[in-house]
Amino acid sequence: MGGPFKGFKRWIFAGAVLLLALILAPAFVWRYDILSNALDPKVPFLTYRPPPAPDYGKAVSWALLPRSPEGPAPADRPVDVFFVHPTTFDGGRDWNGDIDQPKAQRFLSRVVIPNYAGPFDRVGRVFAPRYRQASLYTYLTLRDDAREARRFAYGDVLQAFRTYLVRYGQDRPFVIVGVEQGGSLAARLLREEIATKPELKRRLVAAYLIETAAPADEYAPDAPLPACERKAETGCVAAWISAPEGDFQRVQELIGRSLVWDRSDQLVNLEGRTPLCFNPLLGAVSPERAPARLNLGATNATGLDWGARPAFLQREVAARCENGVLRTSKPKSSSLRDSGSWADRRKVDAYNLFYADLEADALARVAAMTGRPPAVASPQ
Repeated sequence: MGGPFKGFKRWIFAGAVLLLALILAPAFVWRYDILSNALDPKVPFLTYRPPPAPDYGKAVSWALLPRSPEGPAPADRPVDVFFVHPTTFDGGRDWNGDIDQPKAQRFLSRVVIPNYAGPFDRVGRVFAPRYRQASLYTYLTLRDDAREARRFAYGDVLQAFRTYLVRYGQDRPFVIVGVEQGGSLAARLLREEIATKPELKRRLVAAYLIETAAPADEYAPDAPLPACERKAETGCVAAWISAPEGDFQRVQELIGRSLVWDRSDQLVNLEGRTPLCFNPLLGAVSPERAPARLNLGATNATGLDWGARPAFLQREVAARCENGVLRTSKPKSSSLRDSGSWADRRKVDAYNLFYADLEADALARVAAMTGRPPAVASPQ
């Protein structure tokens, strides 16, 4: 069994590897098409029957409502936080997910709430509505049906906000927070419901549109709601989409697939407009590179109970705004590294690189609005 036989085995092995590569390569290249086809409802939105509407007068229609005065969240917090969650529903037969879809709600409670609503727990009373969100599929296609599904979701968010105002808000200041799909819906809420009503506009502490493409030209200094240009400014908007430094494919995906609301309430492509880029490490819209030493605390809070304080990793990332995209350095900890694309929504864990930074930023703006010193929120 000499050299020729060993050489033959090497050829067989090399051929098998090549064949496997030829099989897997198209699957990788066409992964969006494969995923998109699997999640396509395959019915026109015009003939689609959506799930029943939420009743925001009932607690079941809210993912978060304030605790009782006896709980760990003091009732005398001077502001409220209205939080609109990101996409947690994949799709399939439905364009829009039911508010009690089990898989989506598990992801919401285990991953999204701890990582993205968590930074605002000490800022104020948090209200997070469940809504008939547009599915993940609507972010994998630019079809008109998908845009209709996203417009449909806005109706629930608007109704939830109006219910909050009547039942809970009284005359209290509030913070608006939206993430991804939630950020897009919150952007429309800001423009149509808040910026046009002086009594609501004066109560807005700030809005955080996280991982949300928001055209910078809509938030100019003379706009009804300007961008947050400095720390402790109030009545302003902080929005950004992020990508790792050097990942140009991610930037192309973000810009190419981002839809924004036009003046007719239609979702349209950015079409060359630069997104607003707020740097959470600087607390401002700025082209300056913020070094990692300014990073107050990143964390992976997945699985924590609401109200539990996560452990923070400080000085994990640097960040800089480039062409409207927040470019972040590679986190030092492996627990804060994303191995998938923006469409890989089936990840078990998630993280927030700017958890403590957002908490401190919001507390400073609340203090400026209310005249009360911010609560202690130093990283642990």
